Amino acid sequence: MRSKAAAITAVTALVLGTSAACGSGDSSSGAGDGTIHVLVYGDAANKVEKQLVDTFNKTSKVKAVLDTIPGADYQQKLQTVINTPRAPDVFFNWGGGSIQPFVKAGLLLPLDDFIAKDPGLKDNFLPSVFNSAVVDGKPYGVPMRGTQPVLLFHNKQVLADAGLTPPKTWDDLVAATRTLKARGVTPIALGGGDQWPTLMWLEYLYDRIAGPGLFQRALGGDREAWASEDSRRALTTLKQLVDAGAFGSNYDSVKFTDGGSPALVAKGKAAFELMGSWYYSTQQDANPDFAKSGLGYTGFPALNGGKGDPADVVGNTNNFYSVLKRTKHPEAAAAFLELMYSDEFVKAQLAIGNLPTTTSTVNFLDLSASPGYSKDQYELVKAAPSFQLSWDQAYPPSAMTPMHTAVQQFFDGRLDTDGFIKAMQALPTS
Repeated sequence: MRSKAAAITAVTALVLGTSAACGSGDSSSGAGDGTIHVLVYGDAANKVEKQLVDTFNKTSKVKAVLDTIPGADYQQKLQTVINTPRAPDVFFNWGGGSIQPFVKAGLLLPLDDFIAKDPGLKDNFLPSVFNSAVVDGKPYGVPMRGTQPVLLFHNKQVLADAGLTPPKTWDDLVAATRTLKARGVTPIALGGGDQWPTLMWLEYLYDRIAGPGLFQRALGGDREAWASEDSRRALTTLKQLVDAGAFGSNYDSVKFTDGGSPALVAKGKAAFELMGSWYYSTQQDANPDFAKSGLGYTGFPALNGGKGDPADVVGNTNNFYSVLKRTKHPEAAAAFLELMYSDEFVKAQLAIGNLPTTTSTVNFLDLSASPGYSKDQYELVKAAPSFQLSWDQAYPPSAMTPMHTAVQQFFDGRLDTDGFIKAMQALPTS
C-alpha cells in the first residue's frame, strides 16, 4: 500500500496536473501566474465547460484552466486538495451540505461583493435554486450546468415488447417487474458499485410515503425520525422490491460512472433506470441513436396511501461554482461566473440535454437537443411542491461514506431495518 503522502502527491498531480506546465511552485489560487484553475466533475457535460473556458480566454488577460476529476472520485479528491497549496480557484459542487464545512473552515469567498457589482449573478437565476448555495445568510455559489431532478428512465422497445406502459403507480412498477423477469430481462438497472445511485430509491420512497418533512426533521437533528413508522414502511416497501429480484443479482458489480448501467438499458438488457436528468446527456454521448428515439422517461410512481405529493421530485437543484478565498484573481473569477447566465451558456447546456436555471432559459427551450424533454423537465420542476436535495448532498461530506455504506448493506441484506435506522441516526448533521 502506498503511503498517505504518496497518495496525496498522486491526487495533486491528477487534479492540477496542468499547473505544472505553468512553471509555478505555488498553488493555482495562490500563484500570480495569470491563470485561474476551474475544477469540475469529469463526465460527458465537460464539453460545455471547455467551451465556456475557451470563450472566457478569448477576452481575459487572466486565463482559465479547466481541470477535471472522474465523477466517482470527485468528492474525495476535492476534499484532499481544497485546503492545500494546490487548491483550485473555482470549483464545482452541489451547494447545501456539500460546501457547509468549507464555509465553516473559512475557505470560501462570500459572493456579496461580486453580486453588488453585478446583480445579475443573483437576479438572473431562479431564487429557489440560487438559495441552495446560501449558507448562514451569505451566497457562496453561482448555478452552473442545470437542474437535475431524478427521473425513471426506460427503454421504449423493451416495454413495448413486453406489452407494458411506463408505470404511474408503485403497484404498476411491481407488476412490470414480474412481467420483465418472466421474459428474462433485468427489470431495473442499478449502478450499485457506485453506491449513490442506490440512494435515489430510498429518497423517493421516503418522500412518497412520509412526505418531505421526515427527512428535513432528520437533517435538522431529530434522529428519532429515522425510527418512525413511515421510515420503517419505506424500508419494508423497498426491500420487497429488492428481494423480488427487480435489480437482478449482480448490481453491486455494475457502475453508472463507467457506463455499465446505462449500457444495460441502451442494449435492451434492462428496462428501467432511476437516475438524474443528466442521464439524457450520458446516453446521448455513449448511445446517440438510442437517446434520440429509444429512451423514455417518467416521474417517479405515486404510492397509494402515502403522505407525499406524487408531484414531488428529488435530486440536485443544480450544481454550483464556488470561489476559494485564497484566489489571487477574484476579478477574473467574477468575470468567469458571469458567463453562467449568458445566452451561450444556456444554449450549450440545452444542446446536451441539461436544463439551466437562469430566468432566460424558458426563451430557448425550443433549441434543446430534445425540446420535449427539456420542456417536460421545466414543467416538472416548476410544478413540484417539494424539490428535495439528494441526501448525500444535503448532509455534510463526512456523512457521505457511512450513508452510502448503510444503503448498500441494506440492499444486500447485510443490515436489517433496525441496523439501517441505527446507521442513519449516527450520521453527523453538521
